[in-house]
Amino acid sequence: MPQRKTVRLLAAVATAAAAAAGLAFAAVPANAVPTTQLDQLAGLQGKYFGTALTQANLSNPTLLAVSDSQFNMVTPGNEMKWDTTEPSNGVFNFGPGDQIVAHAKATGARVRGHNLVWDSQLPSWVSSLPLTSVQAAMETHIKTEVTHYAGQLYAWDVVNEPFNEDGTLKADVFERAFNGSGYIADALRTAHAADPTAKLYLNDFNIEGENAKSNAMFSLVQSLIAQGVPIDGVGLESHFILGQVPSTMLANMQRFAALGVDVAVTELDDRITLPATAANLTQQATDFSNVVKDCLAVTRCVGVTQWGIGDADSWIPGTFAGQGAATMFDNNYNPKPSYNAVVTALGGAGGGTTTPPPAGNTVTLTNPGGVTGTVGTAASVTLHATDSAAGQALTYSATGLPTGIAVNATTGVLSGTPTTAGTFAVTAKATDGTGASGSATFSWTIGASGTTPPPTGGPCHVDYVKAPEWVGGVVADITITNTGTTAINGWNLTFTFPGDTKIASAWNSTPVQTGTSVSLTNLSYNVTIAPGTNTTLGFQGTWTSNDAAPTAFSINGSRCS
Repeated sequence: MPQRKTVRLLAAVATAAAAAAGLAFAAVPANAVPTTQLDQLAGLQGKYFGTALTQANLSNPTLLAVSDSQFNMVTPGNEMKWDTTEPSNGVFNFGPGDQIVAHAKATGARVRGHNLVWDSQLPSWVSSLPLTSVQAAMETHIKTEVTHYAGQLYAWDVVNEPFNEDGTLKADVFERAFNGSGYIADALRTAHAADPTAKLYLNDFNIEGENAKSNAMFSLVQSLIAQGVPIDGVGLESHFILGQVPSTMLANMQRFAALGVDVAVTELDDRITLPATAANLTQQATDFSNVVKDCLAVTRCVGVTQWGIGDADSWIPGTFAGQGAATMFDNNYNPKPSYNAVVTALGGAGGGTTTPPPAGNTVTLTNPGGVTGTVGTAASVTLHATDSAAGQALTYSATGLPTGIAVNATTGVLSGTPTTAGTFAVTAKATDGTGASGSATFSWTIGASGTTPPPTGGPCHVDYVKAPEWVGGVVADITITNTGTTAINGWNLTFTFPGDTKIASAWNSTPVQTGTSVSLTNLSYNVTIAPGTNTTLGFQGTWTSNDAAPTAFSINGSRCS
């Protein structure tokens, strides 16, 4: 929600008020960084704790000292929005966003992409397009930006703030071009095709509690799921006014989670009418604590992000006259009562100290399905790593990789088509920042030396890619390409699971599974695959001991490559 503003620094009223009231944080020296780390405490609860960073923030060492020590998820403030990334039609600028991503990588933080489609901070050239040209422009923008950052981001806010306060859809250029909400499904599908590993979110404000606007978002998500549209989560921006955190926030989170999507608090702040008083700061501490507790109570609430690091860099004063002091850190980046309240809510000691993850922390890495793949055959395997200190982030690296194979450093997905044989090792490491990390390695045999690539099949090609998964669950995306010279009119894709995967639901096809044998049949809208084109489909499933990918596919009885 926050737009680019010139923010004027406020007087340190919050600090002065706290000092007058004798609150604990008033005695902290200027620019002191708390010893407790919010990201570690959140990680022990299976959550992340994030913040927003801008390119200008990267030159503020005081701000970065707090940001880098407290938060392990970063959302770019403006650097990935349309007016920055594509200011002119077809002219892309990823430099500012790249700087944010590089800093996050250097500090071990993940990144939430923000955002792809929004009616605000939209260059005038987009709104000036003929409506018949808007879809192509939107798809090109999404594909280009998501592809640029593919494999580097945890999630994307694909569509930002699509609703009016009464729950009606905004009549922006995208809604007009599609004559309704169809642009949202199209945007999600386009983003997913460009990076199947990133989680895809819809993000909005004033949908934190149950109301007309959140009801509209709930109905939209239900509809998208029913259509088989890839959607992973809903972002609750959470720009609150002091004392107005909705009492229905927990119930609202739970109903979205019951649909099978994640929820995240994406832009948390809590603004105060200035000057702040001791009573204001106490209420703010309660507000922050309640938000964190609501998230902790919902398994599918994946984390909380504060919008900005401290009061000095908050967007609030530049937007709401006479209001500010909206974050957990004051103008000197010292912790406020809200910080200590969040530490307590996360299970730490309110004075700013806590017990870090154990020094004996260990990581166990397994290869589902055992030996998988041969030279010339496309591979896609998600490695399963478990950390004895639950919730800590993991990174993956590899040595001795055969040509054509890569491992995603964040997700642990092995993918590619090897052109040489060999055995390689992958290491998973905990990155909790405490030195309490461990690693384990394993070998996966691609194929014996001199292996001959298997023969190709009929005039079709199938790509099977598993998204980042959880133990016992799997999501797979399948692309069927017509490599022949005549159209495929009506198709039935068949294959066999090597393990015990069971399909629970599918999109863009009708599934039938008998034992390990699977049949996926076209729907009315994707019955034809023209020569040189493809169609995409997929499924969500479960497994117990082996979720290895199938290695042979047939279309209408003919073997595909």
